[in-house]
Amino acid sequence: MTRRDARGNPVSTASAAALDASERALWRMMSFYGTPLADLDAAIAADPAWPLPPLMKAGFLLSLTEPTLVDAADALLDTAAALLGHAEERERDHHGALRSLAAGDWVGAGARWQDVLQRHPRDALALQWLHLLDFYRGDATQLRAHVEAALPAWPGDDPLQPYVVALHAFGLEESGRYAEAEASGRRALGAGARVPWAIHAVAHVMEMQGRHEEGARWMGEWRHHWGARDGDGAGAEANGFAGHLGWHEALFALEGLDIATALRVFDDYLDASRIEITLQRVDAAALLWRLRLLGADVGDRWRALVAAWPLDAATAGRSVFNDVHATMALIGAGALAQASDWVALCTDAAERRPGWNRELSRELGAPLMRGLLAFGAGDHAAAVAAIAPLRGWLARIGGSHAQRDVVEQTLLAAAANSSDRTAGRALLVARTRAKATTPLGAWWSRALD
Repeated sequence: MTRRDARGNPVSTASAAALDASERALWRMMSFYGTPLADLDAAIAADPAWPLPPLMKAGFLLSLTEPTLVDAADALLDTAAALLGHAEERERDHHGALRSLAAGDWVGAGARWQDVLQRHPRDALALQWLHLLDFYRGDATQLRAHVEAALPAWPGDDPLQPYVVALHAFGLEESGRYAEAEASGRRALGAGARVPWAIHAVAHVMEMQGRHEEGARWMGEWRHHWGARDGDGAGAEANGFAGHLGWHEALFALEGLDIATALRVFDDYLDASRIEITLQRVDAAALLWRLRLLGADVGDRWRALVAAWPLDAATAGRSVFNDVHATMALIGAGALAQASDWVALCTDAAERRPGWNRELSRELGAPLMRGLLAFGAGDHAAAVAAIAPLRGWLARIGGSHAQRDVVEQTLLAAAANSSDRTAGRALLVARTRAKATTPLGAWWSRALD
């Protein structure tokens, strides 16, 4: 008889203890409260022959896009492979998708998980991992559509259903369907579940619409769900997503030209002593770069960030998005020669590695990083010439509209400091059409006069 988990997905374990521990781990993966590793170790201890817990561990590590964790993920995949003889087809498919992911074949991994979801729309693992893949590839259409197709199968009494609604809310936002996105995000939070991804989705809506004062209030209202910090009182609980949500709070401050608050939020959530992985370092670099564009004095924060960022042949050329932000960090720290060497290293490494990133590096990553180098060297005309033609294709480097906006703001700054401001003025017109004019928008308008 086929055994099933809480959502009816087939599993190859008869251990209730292992299933319970895997459920706790799954909730942590979707809510960001703690890491799932200890729960998955408990599941492995309860049933060492079940391949899904080591697969979940491998998937969690790979989802962080941290190059230093790939070897550990590969070892876990080897462990799981030895257990697949009596596994369910779904579990074997997860193994195949994760092997593709570890090898850099993000397209192949995504196709495998799409197949899983067609047969098992309540497979939260496939849904979560596919959503992250769509996000990392900047595919707004699929970010929405994959969750949208699965959502009708999720009943309202499933404890994980609010987390699926939150995924949908973010896909709606990235697709420009802001009213629906905000309604879905608020609905995910309305049942009392702690869903930081829903807080995140609504924050994105407010960012895209220029509602910076409301956005700041939103982050404060829900801080007890995502980001405990000194002075917040009892009951506030930190969350693994706090660094990124703190980044959003800082963006709202910057829209109001409140540099002091942005720096305070940076120190609360993105200081080098508080972050551990590249996803967090990317947010730190992006925030400091925005502050640089406004002429803010950030003290020693750049150097502290670079000192804690492993930038070598093992990490270069795996993700254009990460490589671009590391380039910003080196330029910000004043290490222009090292930044130039880093761009060359990334370009070469991407060419030598198989997978989705090679072509992306050729077409977008390398020219964008060269544009950043020109900007850092004060050659603003060259920066405009390099970056302006890439605008229509930037989604391919991954991340969200809000994250990629750092490139557009760099183009605005380069244009404002060059003799030909045409590209900057055209971009500013497009931005004004898309969102309400904020103090930051007015600042760019003055800079381009």
